[in-house]
Amino acid sequence: MTMPTIEDRKAGRSPPGFLVFLALMTAVPALTVDAVLPAMDAISSDLGFAAENDRHLIVFLVFAGMGISQLVFGTLSDATGRKRAALLGWAIYFCGTLLCLLAVTPAMILAGRFLQGLGAGGPRIVAMAIVRDLYEGRAMARALSLVLTIFMLVPMIAPLIGQGIEAVAGWRAIFAVYLVLAVGAGGWYVLGVPETLPPAKRRARGIAPVIAALCEVVRSRTAMFYTASAVCVFAPFVVYLATAQQVLEDLYGLGDLFPLAFGGLALAFALSSFTNSRLVMTFGMRRLSLTGLGVLTGVSALAVILTRFTPVGGVPPLWLFLALMAVIFFCVAILFANFNALALQPLGHIAGTGSAVVMSLATLGAAPTGFLIARGFDGSLAPMFTGFLLLGIAGSTFMALAERGGR
Repeated sequence: MTMPTIEDRKAGRSPPGFLVFLALMTAVPALTVDAVLPAMDAISSDLGFAAENDRHLIVFLVFAGMGISQLVFGTLSDATGRKRAALLGWAIYFCGTLLCLLAVTPAMILAGRFLQGLGAGGPRIVAMAIVRDLYEGRAMARALSLVLTIFMLVPMIAPLIGQGIEAVAGWRAIFAVYLVLAVGAGGWYVLGVPETLPPAKRRARGIAPVIAALCEVVRSRTAMFYTASAVCVFAPFVVYLATAQQVLEDLYGLGDLFPLAFGGLALAFALSSFTNSRLVMTFGMRRLSLTGLGVLTGVSALAVILTRFTPVGGVPPLWLFLALMAVIFFCVAILFANFNALALQPLGHIAGTGSAVVMSLATLGAAPTGFLIARGFDGSLAPMFTGFLLLGIAGSTFMALAERGGR
């Protein structure tokens, strides 16, 4: 595979093969969550889940695994090199996927999904580290944006892919495809991509750097409260992923049209990321975050009124639900990006490990928070929107606390 030349690196260009490789490393974790969504009903039925809402764990445990692994693999790749860390991640991911493929009980598939999350965090973090190794400044931002553009397209098509695979060969075939992707990506890395972090630039091994960074984040009032704000705006996305199949396919009766509606809402994320990149230089992260929180909280409050206090039985028309969710997700994408950046501002001297700590805490906080909200799903959308409203209020409170005290 052609690696970027010195001229490519200065200009922020990426050869097509290299770009596809990086996209594969980052897109598989997203595919792991989204492609299985149309099959959650069949998985729950075949494996005998005790309660209907137990299927939400199929999503939450992947996020829990990734939350832990981002912290570990970020530091591991700095100490042992990018390739060893990524291959270890793919090996763990392979074992988890195989366990899901062979699952005959809920416990087996849930354990497998957690292992998938643990493993998927490795390649995802390493891909970002490779970009940092090869590019700098604006060139790095441009190269990273190309990778993230492809990454944002995955949620738009993943459920359609999963639905097609399930229709042809059953839900277990989705996990067989995951196995192929893991072997292909790992083999590609071994045979076609050189190590980008030479031994001379590697950091000392051990748990000490992680503990030191974690203590640094905990001691920083700004970092902690902005991380808590990030939890509040990421949790609604986790809730939606866990309940999307129940809401769109069952509640609204979309059936085979479920992937199209899901992809349409995923487009809101892509548009939001693009919009944020254009507006943040003009208005700044804080102003955009305040506006986003206001809109998120206001729209959630409107949705609560529609679902609890109007004669719609807790289920507004499909077009209205999609419109409300598109606005909420547009705000979520802007807020999550800006809150993470604001949390890292006082941690510039430990940017790499600090980023892994902040992302891990945000993911680990959002997963159980989202799980609690999703457990309240009762055939009405009122519990979900009420949760979004409370999270918007909490996020605003944490942002105010972050702004009050500096470090």
